[in-house]
Amino acid sequence: MSGFVMRETHRDPDAVSRTTSVSRRSTLSRSQTLIKKNIAPHDLRPSDVIIERFVAWKAIVKQLIAYFEGIADIENNTARELTKLGGVIQVPFRAGNQFLGQGGLQDVFYNIRDKTRTIADAHANLGRTIDTSIVQHLQKLRSEIKGHIRNVERDTGRLATTVARERENSTKQIAELARAIALFKNTPMAVTAKDDPYVQNVLVAKQLQKQVLEENALQKSIVIMQQSSAHFEEGIVRSIQSTWQTFDEWQSRMSATVQETWRTLSESMASLSPDREWVEFAARTDHLLDPDTPLRNPDTIEYPFKNDPSVVVVHVGMLERKKKWSRTWGEGYFVLTPAGWLHEYPNSDPNSRATPSFSLFLPICTLGPPSTQRSRSHKFQLEGKGEAESSRRHSILAGKLGVGGSHSYSFRARSHEEMMEWWHDCRMLVARYLVASESMDRSGPVEAAVRAVGYTADDMREDSEEESSVEEEAGAGAGAGAEHEQRKAERHSTAGASFVGRRYSLHDDAVPAYSQ
Repeated sequence: MSGFVMRETHRDPDAVSRTTSVSRRSTLSRSQTLIKKNIAPHDLRPSDVIIERFVAWKAIVKQLIAYFEGIADIENNTARELTKLGGVIQVPFRAGNQFLGQGGLQDVFYNIRDKTRTIADAHANLGRTIDTSIVQHLQKLRSEIKGHIRNVERDTGRLATTVARERENSTKQIAELARAIALFKNTPMAVTAKDDPYVQNVLVAKQLQKQVLEENALQKSIVIMQQSSAHFEEGIVRSIQSTWQTFDEWQSRMSATVQETWRTLSESMASLSPDREWVEFAARTDHLLDPDTPLRNPDTIEYPFKNDPSVVVVHVGMLERKKKWSRTWGEGYFVLTPAGWLHEYPNSDPNSRATPSFSLFLPICTLGPPSTQRSRSHKFQLEGKGEAESSRRHSILAGKLGVGGSHSYSFRARSHEEMMEWWHDCRMLVARYLVASESMDRSGPVEAAVRAVGYTADDMREDSEEESSVEEEAGAGAGAGAEHEQRKAERHSTAGASFVGRRYSLHDDAVPAYSQ
């Protein structure tokens, strides 16, 4: 504010007189303000503000005491936990014959246990120092603040009580003066010596002088109390600073000790050669394998019944099977076993062929005739009852839907030769099979048009592979007849005769389920 006035003085020549008048007014206004504060309704308790301030200081010191008590608890708990942690390291090792007694890993672990206890002691010492020095010093400071508050209340309170009593007496004395003047004006002959306004005025002046003396004494006491409170507050701040400096010194000393201990542990761990223990262990044991020992060959594994005829597959290869529900073709790796099972696997990897995804028991199935060589797709069919199929999905659906009848399974190979190999191997294991008989010559445009009426050319090519008439033959010598019919069907397919007039014969051979 004074800088602002000086700058304005340089700008305006008349500013000097205005500044002087302003300073006078400010001095008068300050005095008036102080007088007004001194005669305020609550002027008898000006020390309350000081008391409230030191009550706040007492709360602050209490918080600081709680803070350092918490730090002491943390350090003590850390010391206890580190002591427990040191007990985790059990040396010497129980398996003592596995490691060196000296100059090895056990020496390092001895060092870890002892240094951990040293670190725990450092934390415990810091916690003990905080409890005995810092916390107690702050508690003493808090007691001094409480004593200062009591002194302020006692000194200023006594004087404030005296001033209040004198003020009350002055009020009563002025009231008596007013009554004496009124009595003198109304009934002058009735005025006594005691009620003489002059006498009452003398008493009022004396009482007011006594009140002023007490007022001044209270004011001086409050001023002295304020000055002493200012010095006392400086002492509080210096005490807190000294306390924190002491804590910083002890904490820095403890941290340096702990860091040095950890560094010593690191050097001890780094000094151990990584292969020292193993070299000594290998030198004193005779049960380690020689690195030059040859490895086992999985291809030369031998075990009982490895080459038993019942485990040697009849036929393996890739086939496509038409799904029962989606009616789509899916390729899989099929294995035909001497037990009569046709297993399907997702791929040809022997490591993943643990459980087949689809299995069909051929001894209770009927094998349909193979497709001709001129057919677009090379496929054959197997028909069997519901119990012929073994798969989790089939068993669940069959149980839900009540399916227990027969079902036809279609298989498709990549070539006609591959399909015929599968067909011949399956024929040896099925209960019965169908073969194609001699074809009838029903060629000609008229016959072909009559046969194809209502179908497109593509439908005709697909359906012509499956039209047949079946007749059942039974009795002795059926095996020889089946072979004869098969050779006739192959000669017929080679000659390129039409499949429309094919006829099928049913053969029920007494072939054993495990014969090949």
